[in-house]
Amino acid sequence: MSTTERLGDLLRELAPQVLGVLLRRYGGFEECEDAVQEALLAAATQWPGQWPDGGVPDSPRAWLITVASRRLVDQVRSEQARRRREVTAAVREAPDAAVAPAPGEESPGDRDDTLALLFLCCHPALTPASQVALTLRAVGGLTTAEVARAFLVPEATMAPRISRAKQRIKTVDASFEMPGAQERAERLDAVLHVLYLIFNEGYTASSGPDLHRADLTTEAIRLTRVVHRSLPDDGEVAGLLALMLLTDARRAARTGPDGVLIPLAEQDRNRWDAALIEEGVELVTDAMSSSPLGPYHLQAAIAALHVQAPRAEDTDWEQIRILYAILGRIAPNPMVTLNHAVAVAMTRGPQAGLELLESLDGDPRIARHHRLHAVRAHLQELAGEYAAARENYRLAARRTTSLPEQRYLRDRAEKLER
Repeated sequence: MSTTERLGDLLRELAPQVLGVLLRRYGGFEECEDAVQEALLAAATQWPGQWPDGGVPDSPRAWLITVASRRLVDQVRSEQARRRREVTAAVREAPDAAVAPAPGEESPGDRDDTLALLFLCCHPALTPASQVALTLRAVGGLTTAEVARAFLVPEATMAPRISRAKQRIKTVDASFEMPGAQERAERLDAVLHVLYLIFNEGYTASSGPDLHRADLTTEAIRLTRVVHRSLPDDGEVAGLLALMLLTDARRAARTGPDGVLIPLAEQDRNRWDAALIEEGVELVTDAMSSSPLGPYHLQAAIAALHVQAPRAEDTDWEQIRILYAILGRIAPNPMVTLNHAVAVAMTRGPQAGLELLESLDGDPRIARHHRLHAVRAHLQELAGEYAAARENYRLAARRTTSLPEQRYLRDRAEKLER
């Protein structure tokens, strides 16, 4: 890993911690978040010159807090006279900041507020798209330009979206504190869903020339690890982290030298990351034995069955079929049905899988999605219905905006033509 990459990782890890300190001291999400972003930029430009060869200040977190606080104070001082009262509050040291902590206690500036910040960014008043964007910006430490690149939209489009999200947080007067037990459980579902969306977009980019967006998968895994450290006994958190690790373990084998997509059954399993597989399997095994079943639990268990098979033909499809049937009962959605159909086809025959797919034809959430046509084409190919499979491969290729998926689907259609 290069010095620049190590510095980027450190700044992303510290960003939510510094933002948490500022929010506790001064309040005002938008103002504090802007100040942190300016401090991160200052660090990225100044540290390499002041501390060459990869060095950093003795206390990089304290450095960022100091610079961000100064930026915030300067911002407050520049506002109109009607806000002079806030200037006084911002300049004054927080009441508990100068009090030495008792033995064994941590000072407020030492607390890691990343989880509380995730809860704030996933406030129910925000749309899922805004939750994702704000999480990447405020908790992930990405600049607006980097968030825009993650969604393949212009910065001029993403900046107002993030600004509206911060304004919405201010409008609803969302407090920077851990919610009560019931609300915390509901908000945690939103947090996990946001991290799941970020990971999925990185693992199979919805559009563009690349199949993977490693920056997004890495960030999603990092943030999920943060949540897992804070909630080590939550089975769904462990399940989501396991699912990400077991899925990301296959990343290196999913594309060939020319970037062409390689399906799971044809991947070189020697290229899978054994360390990630071991960690993921341990996580899901512990979670399955100590916590109630949940959607992420089950998906991680399915992923574990795939990566534990020495060869594609050794895959325990019957167990996978059973797990998808359970998942479909506790968390029904069209993508679950789609994957269930593949497992049914592998255990009951392709016609049985095709019959299950028919239930999705009238579902507006997926009826025009390229994955439905791609799976149908695959099962038709297994059933020997080559003409129909060829047409569905072509239809799927027209409906995806991912260039690697387009190439793969067209290649499948051309092979059937030949």
